[in-house]
Amino acid sequence: MFKLGRNRALASAFAAPRLTPPIRVPGFAQQRRALSIHEYLSADLLTRYGIDVPKGSVAHTAAEAEAVARSIGTDDMVIKAQVLAGGRGKGSFDNGLKGGVRVIYSPTEAKMFADQMIGHKLVTKQTGAGGRLCNAVYIVERKFARREFYLAILMDRGSQGPVIVSSSQGGMDIEGVAKENPEAITTTYIDINVGVTDEVARSIATNLGFSEQCIEEAKDTIQKLYKIFLDKDATQIEINPLSETSDHKVMCMDAKFGFDDNADFRQKEVFEWRDTTQEDAEEVRAAQSGLNFIKLDGDIGCLVNGAGLAMATMDIIKLNGGQPANFLDVGGGATPAAIKEAFELITSDQKVTAIFVNIFGGIVRCDAIANGLIQTVKTLNLKIPIIARLQGTNMEQAHQIINDSGLKIFSIDDLQNAAEKAVQLSKVVKMARDIDVGVEFTLGI
Repeated sequence: MFKLGRNRALASAFAAPRLTPPIRVPGFAQQRRALSIHEYLSADLLTRYGIDVPKGSVAHTAAEAEAVARSIGTDDMVIKAQVLAGGRGKGSFDNGLKGGVRVIYSPTEAKMFADQMIGHKLVTKQTGAGGRLCNAVYIVERKFARREFYLAILMDRGSQGPVIVSSSQGGMDIEGVAKENPEAITTTYIDINVGVTDEVARSIATNLGFSEQCIEEAKDTIQKLYKIFLDKDATQIEINPLSETSDHKVMCMDAKFGFDDNADFRQKEVFEWRDTTQEDAEEVRAAQSGLNFIKLDGDIGCLVNGAGLAMATMDIIKLNGGQPANFLDVGGGATPAAIKEAFELITSDQKVTAIFVNIFGGIVRCDAIANGLIQTVKTLNLKIPIIARLQGTNMEQAHQIINDSGLKIFSIDDLQNAAEKAVQLSKVVKMARDIDVGVEFTLGI
């Protein structure tokens, strides 16, 4: 259950921030996983486990939003854009609307704001400038809290087990609290063989500051959250705020869930909730083809088999003054079809000025890889230089096949020399593009 999430964990040092990452609290490191779900789905899951959440429902159109608001039966509500990113309340839509979380007072307002949110991109501090498309809104009754707390259940690499992170300063930017007032955050390490006992849960609830009337309910809520964490192979359950309402009820006002992508085979329902419109389209396409792909900010495309070799390839490119454009692991079966799909993904990025192919031919022979590489270059009519380092079975034949092809493929055995050549050629292409000059390459360059 708690093993590393495929190759994404290895590439995380190079990747752009994912959708809703857990907070970085000093004292323990975090793992990354692929699947996050929308808030309304998290609320539904909480309800199934007997945890109180504000009354509400999701709407995919403005008309649905108006109907949902009317069914709630109160004139004091909140409408929330369903976008997988933090900082929604302080974000802005591409049509000028400020705030992805708004207080509303009537079904008419629900319809008006839903119309301005749905179908538009919300830009927050976590989405980047491109923002993320809002396809739905979540409308809930507005609850008033006497006290607001922060609580998260996460996996900790250091202890190789779950931790509960809690703070009495909930309902705010918890990253800011961690930076400015770290002593306000408490980390409780959980023995996975024992779980969250009554004593542990009651201690957390007491230390947070729940009133005496709510201690037992808060204890039960914490234990139920941990049960979800185990039952659903979660890697992150973040409740902010976990509140004590004015009528002394314990309620989860907001929730972010993350799940281990290695558990998709046994968490079928959870993974059906995946919203690929919130993910990078190229990464989704790569996953469908069995490729591990993460787009980066550089200009040297990387096509490698094996996560460790891919990391080493990116490292040596950077050591030679270049910047990798992607992490791409084609896996053990570097077939011609996989190579073609990988090249299409890499070259879809217009910034790419060279491609470094670094493959160990074990399961698939180097000469077969070379033939697939040549066929792909011809099919796609690639104009940028390609540096190929093929090591393993039949590497000599592969070297000869590439050299006899007459294509702009530079076959180099030594890793350092290959990386150096990739960086040099990338710079040449980039300089030529900057002055709008076409360049041609021959093997004698």
